[in-house]
Amino acid sequence: MLILVTPVFLLPLQSSVFGFPVSMENRALCSSLRMNGDQKSDISVQEKQDFVQCFSQIVRVLTEDEMGHPETGDYNAIGGKYHRALMVLVAFWELVELRKQDAESLQRALTMGWCVELLQAFFLVKPGAGLDAINVAMEACMYRLLKLYCQEQPYYLNLIQLFRQSFYQTEIGQTLDLIIAPQGNVDLGRFTEKRYKSSVNFYSFYLPVAAAMYMAGIDREKEHTNAKKILGRVLSDQDDYPHLFGDPNVTGKVGTDIQDNKCSWLVVQCLQRATPEQYQILKENFGQKEAEKVAPVKAVFEELDLPEDSYSHVMGLIEQYAAPLPPVIFLGLARKIYKRKK
Repeated sequence: MLILVTPVFLLPLQSSVFGFPVSMENRALCSSLRMNGDQKSDISVQEKQDFVQCFSQIVRVLTEDEMGHPETGDYNAIGGKYHRALMVLVAFWELVELRKQDAESLQRALTMGWCVELLQAFFLVKPGAGLDAINVAMEACMYRLLKLYCQEQPYYLNLIQLFRQSFYQTEIGQTLDLIIAPQGNVDLGRFTEKRYKSSVNFYSFYLPVAAAMYMAGIDREKEHTNAKKILGRVLSDQDDYPHLFGDPNVTGKVGTDIQDNKCSWLVVQCLQRATPEQYQILKENFGQKEAEKVAPVKAVFEELDLPEDSYSHVMGLIEQYAAPLPPVIFLGLARKIYKRKK
């Protein structure tokens, strides 16, 4: 993983903000994204490339402002799938009126996507070995981006609160992961649904959509509470499946939730439904590093067909809680995640 080491900025939004002009290249890019994004619920390959292309402008402004060195632009969170960041754009296209999707507002949406990516990088860089300072820099970078682009917007304080809450809940969740299931100490009785829900990553699904909601002027507590019911946990439940059963050559990672003794949605649900024979298999094999121990646990998960039940539950929640938001936001995510391999 590449590492961000200095605060960064995107090109400003108006014709001149803090002394930086908007480039014709950037306006053309935003215009392209706006036209391509009309009434869509997915991202094309070209639009993903356009999103990544914006990062070069971050580096450009970084060097122009004498806040870093040209080579530092390469040490960032580049190279991932950008699922969370692109969720911001999808939700933005669906929630914001087309006539309001001008170059300035689209640039803010792009910036918001990169803020989400920086937060993701923050949680992937492990502390220690001199990396704490890098994490501090990434966090400072994210807040400076929010200030630069959104300080004059009515939703600025809501975004600050949203990102701070995401930091807080994710750090609490990571701590609970270690407390609930320390490696080398397998205790299946600790894997309860309540403990699992407390450890789910808040930023994975709710944060990108919530950011777009605030940008669209949707700030009522009811709409955000309903979005959390769909996104904050249930879609995260589905996300555990490709971690274990996805093709590593496609997903880019090998899922180790079983070996790491992790309190995942799959094991929590399995414990609630397992027969005595299946429970015994879990007891004898869960939390073990050997491949021959992992295979029987996966087999039990598949026997219970857990993702199928969860998908039906998601569809029910969308039907119940999506309105007045466009259901397509949630349906697209659910279908993409359901038994996905990438």
